[in-house]
Amino acid sequence: MAANKPQSTKEEILSSIGDIDGFEVMHNQILVGIYMRGAKIGSIFIPEKTQDEDRWQGKVGLVLKKGPIAFQNDGSNDFGGQNVEVGDWVIYRVSDGFSIDINETHCRLLEDVHIKGRVSDPSLIY
Repeated sequence: MAANKPQSTKEEILSSIGDIDGFEVMHNQILVGIYMRGAKIGSIFIPEKTQDEDRWQGKVGLVLKKGPIAFQNDGSNDFGGQNVEVGDWVIYRVSDGFSIDINETHCRLLEDVHIKGRVSDPSLIY
């Protein structure tokens, strides 16, 4: 099991995961790095147990990679022109994702249809 690395900013997630060129995302899958609150928010210290809970219950992730047919209309789904790009913060239902650690960074694989929305600031969601 990977140790909790800082994953509270876009820069921390990207730095933590490093080179993922060798990781290929298939079909309509989206790879996200899980947003995990830092040890301190303003003047409030976040207990380590609470930070660890974000790994399992985090509902926001940074899009890291997309499969080749993600967000393409088909016979079952019409995305109405909506899409996400690498670097976007997205929200999802935790149970819809497949939990995976890559380079000791907590991530999830989600189907495109399980992305519920996009936010500009991941700390808005809990």
